[in-house]
Amino acid sequence: MYWPADEATRVRMEAAHATAAALLGLTCTGAPVWGFLGCTIGQRAGDRWLRVASTTSANAARPAGEGIAGAAALLSDDIPRPRLHDVLDWPEEAHAYQADVVDYVPHPVVSPGRPDLARDPDLPDDWWNALRTALSWQGHADGARSTVRDSWIERAFPQFLGVPAPTAIERVTGHGDLHWGNLTGPPLMILDWERWGLVPVGFDPGLFHANSLLLPDIAARIRSEFAPVLDTPAGRIGELAALAEMLQAVARGWYPELAPLLADRARELTGVEPPVLAAAEFAK
Repeated sequence: MYWPADEATRVRMEAAHATAAALLGLTCTGAPVWGFLGCTIGQRAGDRWLRVASTTSANAARPAGEGIAGAAALLSDDIPRPRLHDVLDWPEEAHAYQADVVDYVPHPVVSPGRPDLARDPDLPDDWWNALRTALSWQGHADGARSTVRDSWIERAFPQFLGVPAPTAIERVTGHGDLHWGNLTGPPLMILDWERWGLVPVGFDPGLFHANSLLLPDIAARIRSEFAPVLDTPAGRIGELAALAEMLQAVARGWYPELAPLLADRARELTGVEPPVLAAAEFAK
């Protein structure tokens, strides 16, 4: 889906991945899969998947209960996802690295190469039922961190939606990055648990819906499946937070096809025309 930011990043991350494989006794095959700007690199190792993430030395220590290791410890095993088998952390000069060994998932990703949906995957009812059940299970888990922070919402609502931020936000434990590039099927597996934590109610289905707007029938299916959440005042706030995040990405040059549809959905929910911005530099 992504590529390294530059050649130096590619060389550094490939070397880090090779180091992790050697230390963990893994033999990797196949083409590497890159995360955003080369911050992560993953590759198959038999029936395992070795993923290495780069961070700063100041952030070398993994916060308890967060990321893939936190998900393994705190989320129900009934949620369909790759199981964690091993971790390895080490520093190297200006960078630190975190390696995770999880199950290799042979099932195809619904939308390879992009988080939004460009064609109807024709998923069976059982798949939709499994997704709805998984989100319900994760909602009852204890989240260790606030994935979508109040301080970001206070800035993002007026900047990207043109409306004041809500005065109260109800939260639930969520995946935090629920899009079609993180789902397989059938059968359903939910991938990439780096961002999971406390999110506004409705954020996960709202983000999922936003990434489906190119296909109106799929978007309508999502609104129907998650109506008990999205059709509530708290769920509306969560969906707006998801739309604000997507419109922030639009301002940074992402999702050109989705941009007018995201603005239409935001306008439908708020009655206000979203501001058009050239850039957005603050982070969540």
